[in-house]
Amino acid sequence: MRRTFRLPPRLNRKIGQAMHDYSMFDDGDRVMIGVSGGVDSLALAWVLKMWQEKAPIRFKLTAQIIDHGFWRQHEGEVEPGISIGRQLERFSIDYTVDQAWEIGEKNRTCFQCARNRRSQLFHLARERGFNKIALGHHKDDLIETFFLNILYSGNISTMLPRQVLFKGDLSILRPFAYIEKKELVELTSELELIPITNFCPFSDNTHREKVRLLLDSLYREEPEVKRSIFAALANVRQEYLL
Repeated sequence: MRRTFRLPPRLNRKIGQAMHDYSMFDDGDRVMIGVSGGVDSLALAWVLKMWQEKAPIRFKLTAQIIDHGFWRQHEGEVEPGISIGRQLERFSIDYTVDQAWEIGEKNRTCFQCARNRRSQLFHLARERGFNKIALGHHKDDLIETFFLNILYSGNISTMLPRQVLFKGDLSILRPFAYIEKKELVELTSELELIPITNFCPFSDNTHREKVRLLLDSLYREEPEVKRSIFAALANVRQEYLL
């Protein structure tokens, strides 16, 4: 039985503000939700389904699961299309499951795997007539990406709440751009959603994980610094850059 649950007003305002600030949805949109089975994507699927039911515009929603194969390497683990799908079905969310494009073992890195999955999502969306892809990236992801690009890529940039691709044929949406990770953890707990374990062998030893630990240490010392860093992403003084 579907449990009735309302999005807390505080989160509702933040999500609504991000959607408004970046003009995320239009009438007639066909939206693909990238669902990995983690806290962020499961919460996003529920939020967008709820938003679809109350919004003054009409748009189609479908969740897309990319099966990267790591689940089946652990005896007793349920197939992702079943374990993730059951949770999506609780909220009457349609979904499809596709096998991940193959990557040679010699080329398998966290960066390459993520890039491959993103390219596959783009391909599937365009092939099936979706004009927008919604992803569960949140405020902490945007800040971490900012530092990742500075430290490891030599550029100043981050993810955009809305990113237009392929001359406007496809847009990437991040409705949680103003939401912190801890808020999503609390939300999924209230919704009784169960995140799927990440069995990727590289998951605990990545540049992103190093940046996350560094920032967590900084936040413990200076709790207000996150607010300042996030504000800086929209307050660039180019005249003081090389």
